[in-house]
Order: sequence, then structure tokens, then C-alpha cells
Amino acid sequence: MAVTTRTHELSGLYIILDPSVRPDRPLGAILKAAAEGGAKLFQYRNKVSSMREQYGEALSLRKFAAELGVTFIVNDRCDLALAVDADGVHLGQDDLSYGDVRKILGRNKIIGLSTHKAEQVREADDLKPDYIGFGPIFKPASKQDHDPVVGMDGLKQVRALTTLPVFAIGGIQAEEVPAVMRAGADGIAVISAAVAAPDVQKAVERLISLLA
Repeated sequence: MAVTTRTHELSGLYIILDPSVRPDRPLGAILKAAAEGGAKLFQYRNKVSSMREQYGEALSLRKFAAELGVTFIVNDRCDLALAVDADGVHLGQDDLSYGDVRKILGRNKIIGLSTHKAEQVREADDLKPDYIGFGPIFKPASKQDHDPVVGMDGLKQVRALTTLPVFAIGGIQAEEVPAVMRAGADGIAVISAAVAAPDVQKAVERLISLLA
């Protein structure tokens, strides 16, 4: 069930900004193009750069996001989210616990949680993060060490387990968006389908048009 929390809409298109996916173009330019295409929710994910580099990049992206009026979330690191005053943080299963991060960030920040199987969705439903990511629905193009593919059947199964907003993630391309939404997702989280597109703005516009 899509909700609006802390003035942020947690549904629809969720763009994950990963510099390793598009090293030829600054993430700030990608964020701006995606925002011009209608995207309102972004996550910064950087698994390769130094903390100093991540801080500089995240700070720049945070400023762009604020100017454009879009939501900016940091992947994994609540310390980085705090340092740049991000709107929230997205946690993996091996990151700090939801309870600890809520204490650190306070009540007014968004916390999302990755899930990959029904048991984790049930646990998340008890914890009540602001939203969950569920997947991979398909084989991701941007991640080699991914969890087992859950498929559309897996998405349908977990939809019945929670009323939290569910973002489907993992290998989702434009042509698959309608079926993913029919399976019960409140939104889709994408990397390659938007970030790697030759024309980011047009790719985002198409993805959004298919969400309805």
C-alpha cells in the first residue's frame, strides 16, 4: 500500500544512482535529467569509492535533490546519510539493525529495508520501516553477487504478507513494468533501466507512463 510519509511519496519510480553503472556521466547530471523526466525518489549507492569521495558525491547530490524538490536516500550508511542530511537511508539485511538506525536518525527520516524472501518480509512487517525493497524479481544487470531471483510469483506471495509500501527491484526493464505493478508492487526501483539509458529523461518518462 503506497503511503506518504514525512512529506515524501513512497511509491512509483525509485531511481538508484550508482556511479559504476554509468562512469561516463556525472551522477548529478543523471539526477537532474531523471527529475526533469518526473522522477521524485532517488537513492545514492556507491560500493567502490572511498568514504571521502562518497561524502563529496553525496553532498553534491543532496544539494541537487533539494533544489529540485526530490527525495534523496543513501544506501547502507546512516553515518553518510547524517553527514549530508539525506532524507533517509536504505538498509540491507547485513547492515545495522532497523532499531539502531531509527535511534540514530530519529523519527523524521525515511528508513527502507531490503528483503529477498517471505521470512524477511514478515520480519520487516513487524519492524515497520517506511518501505521495503523486494527482489531480485529478475536477474540484475548491475549486480553479479545478487540473491536468488524471486520472480513474479515471489512478489505476489509477499504482497499478501504486508501493508508496507513494496518496491520491486532487480532487472526490471520498461516492458516488464505493467506486469510487476499488477503483481502488487507499489513501485519499482531501477538502476540500469534509467541510469544506463542513452537518454535518461526519456527513459524515465516512459517508465513513469507504464506505472499507471
